[in-house]
Amino acid sequence: MSRTARVERVTNETKVLVEIDLDGTGKGDLSTGVGFYDHMLNQLARHGGFDLTVRCEGDLEIDAHHTMEDTAIALGDAFSRALGDKAGIRRYGSATIPMDEVLVRAAVDLSGRPYIVHDEPELAPYIGPVYPTSMTRHIFESFGHAARLTLHVSVLRAARDGGKPDAHHVVETQFKAFSRALREAVEIDPRNAGQLPSTKGVL
Repeated sequence: MSRTARVERVTNETKVLVEIDLDGTGKGDLSTGVGFYDHMLNQLARHGGFDLTVRCEGDLEIDAHHTMEDTAIALGDAFSRALGDKAGIRRYGSATIPMDEVLVRAAVDLSGRPYIVHDEPELAPYIGPVYPTSMTRHIFESFGHAARLTLHVSVLRAARDGGKPDAHHVVETQFKAFSRALREAVEIDPRNAGQLPSTKGVL
């Protein structure tokens, strides 16, 4: 059974197209106009094992907020649609990922109940010219609410002793951990025999 979806989201601020295949090979074809965001979405594709196409035309003359937010909403919507009825999935996924001096833990539950917890240290306000580091939390919130999942992301270590956090490393490690947790959660569990992994009988 194909687990794919295509979502188009058009507002007065953005025009977004997302295509996703949850059982892909990690190919990313990404263009949002925000270079570092494209880099993070590529982590999602590669480390999540998803084939992912994202196109966004947004009002970058204002700032990157609408572009990043609406892309995350469309992506979460596409992810939810591709999951379908969730029969046979593992449901839960977690990953603890290092990247040099940074260590991040992410845990996800494809519960149908949106709830996001995000802990990170204070970072430099921007990565590159247009990625506000304050948006990382909002990206996870926007994706998580649209995908109807529970997500906890915690930065366990952010810097070498006595040093300041490298914002690039901190944010990238979060996306890698998030991607790996999602990859595990969407996997088909051969022991589950196509059943919903819930005593409630619904997710």
